[in-house]
Amino acid sequence: DFLCVSLLNGFIQLRYNLGDKTVTLQTFQKVRTNGNTWHSLKAGRVGNEGYLDLDGINITQKASPGMNALDTHTDFFVGGVSSLNLVNSMAVENEPTGFTGCIREIAINNRELKLTVTDPKGGANVGDCDGTACGYTVCKNNGTCQVENSGFSCSCPQEWIGRTCEQSIHCSQNRCGSQALCIPQPTSLSYTCVCALGWAGKYCNSKIKFITAKFVGNSYIKYTDPYYGKRDLRYSRISLNFTTNQTEGLIVWMGKGEDEDNDFLAIGLANGTLKVVINLGERISVPLIHSKYSTCCEDRWHFVTVVQNQTCIKVYLDEELILFEDIDPQKKYTALNYGGICYFGGFEIGRKVSIVTTGLFQKEFIGKIKDVVLFQDSKKIQLMKAEGYNIYNGN
Repeated sequence: DFLCVSLLNGFIQLRYNLGDKTVTLQTFQKVRTNGNTWHSLKAGRVGNEGYLDLDGINITQKASPGMNALDTHTDFFVGGVSSLNLVNSMAVENEPTGFTGCIREIAINNRELKLTVTDPKGGANVGDCDGTACGYTVCKNNGTCQVENSGFSCSCPQEWIGRTCEQSIHCSQNRCGSQALCIPQPTSLSYTCVCALGWAGKYCNSKIKFITAKFVGNSYIKYTDPYYGKRDLRYSRISLNFTTNQTEGLIVWMGKGEDEDNDFLAIGLANGTLKVVINLGERISVPLIHSKYSTCCEDRWHFVTVVQNQTCIKVYLDEELILFEDIDPQKKYTALNYGGICYFGGFEIGRKVSIVTTGLFQKEFIGKIKDVVLFQDSKKIQLMKAEGYNIYNGN
């Protein structure tokens, strides 16, 4: 499998192969190669349907039956490759050559890559395109960069301060307490404090303890499983109690939540009913949705358990078996390699549930969670000892 974006005779070309056939898309217009014009390029695929967008002009290749997952398991290359042997002969039209020009703001699945000296895994013959200490986006929040003998300085917009315009004036004198985040509120010329796990109050200076975690939206808990390395990932299990008055929300996401190749097990609500989605590798299973009765807005606790026995999935709601499905009778992938990471209620501040889950779930969870047990552990997870923000005592 491969996906390649290249420049050919002045046109941008996208080629990808998902295992059965190669698809090729090419822009209608040529790019300007005068060295002074920046171009905006978007390319990719949804299933086996490709799209290519150059400066707002879109081309979409309608899908035909076939494979719909990109299975590469290789390094990601920008601008060239370390060896021409790494380039599939079908990925380019002619003999491959390295790109000459400037590239910035590369985002893969909505996550921007850091094109610095230290962040990539490797590289060669790459220099600073700007040629000055200012570079690109050195000054944040629309600040203007000026080159100086000592390096650079930033001229900041009215509501931002700091060496790189990184701090809001509304948070410059904030009273937010231990590990709290200051969120500027420009319309009210003020700010709010988002409290770290174990703290509460307007300024997050009141220490709290809880057994039941209360999620109020824009909340999350990230738990790292200390026994992950010893787990038999072919047989996973998670159970918990929850209550909510909302019809949508992500309750738990077992997985790294970093890119589409990560395995995961997810439990949440969609249209007021329970929704479970599991990805054991290469493809996402058909979401398992229970529609017998609503699980929201009743102000009552529900007990949910999801059991994975290789590719067989069982879902229990209030101790009743509601779903039982073999998501892959061929048993190509049988282990839930979730990386030892469990998110509850949502993801880190600034990461939208709808984007991280690629639309599987729409919103953060609002409600309460307690009694979380992983696998066949004899003890419940102590959510207090995880990391997170905006969590209250739900007892």
